[in-house]
Amino acid sequence: MKLELRDYPRIAIFVGLIAALGLLPAVNILPGVPVTAQTLGVMLAGAVLGSYRGTLAIFIFEVLVLAGLPLLAGGRGGVAVFAGPTAGYLIGWLIGAWVIGAVIAALPKLPLAVSSAIAFVLGGIVAVYVPGILWFAYLNKFPVLAVAQGNLPFLVGDSIKVVISVIVLLALKAAYPKALTK
Repeated sequence: MKLELRDYPRIAIFVGLIAALGLLPAVNILPGVPVTAQTLGVMLAGAVLGSYRGTLAIFIFEVLVLAGLPLLAGGRGGVAVFAGPTAGYLIGWLIGAWVIGAVIAALPKLPLAVSSAIAFVLGGIVAVYVPGILWFAYLNKFPVLAVAQGNLPFLVGDSIKVVISVIVLLALKAAYPKALTK
């Protein structure tokens, strides 16, 4: 897919948004379960920019992290992040942004609230959790089911992010419909 001139600033805005959301402190919705806001940016990138551009925004963000910029929540960055226990979730961000854009594009006849909710659950939760859980289990030599069960408390925060993402997307469409044109 060829990028148009207007795509570059839109992609850059989402790279910056995801970085900025990493500056927000984690919120403990349940004791010992810190939830960060960065996946909210991942969800919105896929929804607003579409599969290709949304994934490209995540990719550029992750290249900056790989280069050592401390853009992840908690000020993390560098090569070690991509070899550590949470690296699978970063791969999941790429997959998730693509899935979100693809699901919304595949369901144009559904109301945006419905198609985006489905997309955010499939891309923002399932597509992020699966590689994250598999990598974490592999690296730590833990049973996959045990790691999956350990992720269950995070569903509370991610479900809240799904609701927030739907609300933001609907508000963006109402305020500036051209923002969602691919």
